[in-house]
Amino acid sequence: MTEKETGRGPDTGSSPYDEPTLSMRRDRPSMLESDDDLGFDNSALDGSGSVYDGGAYDGATYAAPTEQIHRPDRSGTAVEPAAVVKARRGTLDLGLLVLRLAVGGILIAHGLQKLVGLWGGPGLDGFEELLREAGYQQPGILAIVGAVGELAAGAFLVLGLLTPLAAAAIVAIMINAVLFKHELAPGVQFFAAEQTGFEFEALLVAAAVALTLTGPGRIAVDGPRKWATRPFVGSFVALLIGVAAGVCLWIFGR
Repeated sequence: MTEKETGRGPDTGSSPYDEPTLSMRRDRPSMLESDDDLGFDNSALDGSGSVYDGGAYDGATYAAPTEQIHRPDRSGTAVEPAAVVKARRGTLDLGLLVLRLAVGGILIAHGLQKLVGLWGGPGLDGFEELLREAGYQQPGILAIVGAVGELAAGAFLVLGLLTPLAAAAIVAIMINAVLFKHELAPGVQFFAAEQTGFEFEALLVAAAVALTLTGPGRIAVDGPRKWATRPFVGSFVALLIGVAAGVCLWIFGR
């Protein structure tokens, strides 16, 4: 019988089973390396399928944030990867920027008042005398550390650089400010209109705690870092360090 009648090609003397590994070749996707690639963090759903934080599944092709998987279709033509869909944050990053600028700017202003006496501030000499009256040991050293600490923490907060540590430093400083006012006038003197009210300091503590737990957002020097937008354990550790530092300074520094 001829090749046309049998429907077979010319006999080459070989079989596809002679090299079974060659007949089973196929394109393989790259290895998935993180939880984000698996799309465990669901952030939104659309009408046609599931949309994940940094990845999408359309029923045919999955695109993860760190890679795009190319899979050939039955005809052997490569299929274009699905578009990568990121979670929308809306105005969240802008709001965090405004909060950072407000709190950091206030700390910078207070630090300059204590360090160089700007805007009617006490300067280093007046701040040292205030610490001495409050019963702190080594008031001269603490005056420099406190003034520079407020200035640096405010600047780092404005830049969004090492935000958890900068915010934790503000927590430590404000804890001492609240306790100092409480000692001047025992009892709860909350409202800022009163000479010893700690309303202002309490607001700064709350804002610093919030920034420690939320991160600086994407509009920051540390914006590209994962912990800047999705903080977790590290933020709790930084907050605990700030609270412990403030309490220990009040107990052991006086």
